[in-house]
Amino acid sequence: MSLRSVLRAQTADCHAEVDKLFGTFDLSDRQQYGTFLCAHARVVPAAENALEEAGIDRLLPDWPERRRTQMLLADIHELGDPLPPSLPPPALHGEAALWGALYVFEGSKLGGALLAKAVPDYLPSSYLTPQGPKTAMKIFMDRLDASNLDDFDAAIAAARDVFGLFLQAGQLELEAVP
Repeated sequence: MSLRSVLRAQTADCHAEVDKLFGTFDLSDRQQYGTFLCAHARVVPAAENALEEAGIDRLLPDWPERRRTQMLLADIHELGDPLPPSLPPPALHGEAALWGALYVFEGSKLGGALLAKAVPDYLPSSYLTPQGPKTAMKIFMDRLDASNLDDFDAAIAAARDVFGLFLQAGQLELEAVP
């Protein structure tokens, strides 16, 4: 069984929880959209930095083009919203953990592309808008499948941790809404 298949099966419950929570945001509403972006800002910058510190560029040489922190921060700035405090980044020790975390981040781009359709044209949406070459996801999946890891547990744990961070961030932001 491929790492992709294992990650999909072993994180399906987390993925469903995150989708359900973030599906409650009305992205056509300026305030809710800003809250949605702030929830992501609690996770994405610190996690992307953690991926870099752990050596993600060894696994994906095109990593710099895959980063979304700058687009996220630009959208929040354009809305005039303050940045929320970050959650602690995931612990990423070893190649398996990098693949697991990256599986969540790259997959979120697919979800973001679907969500972007709900964002009105007058709101900034560079974070959710697909970036890079159309083959970027295929390149990622091919590399994930070719990773030949024997430590699926570490990859699963890292992916579940990242899903958990997004869930925590979304809940924190929703609790702060009056």
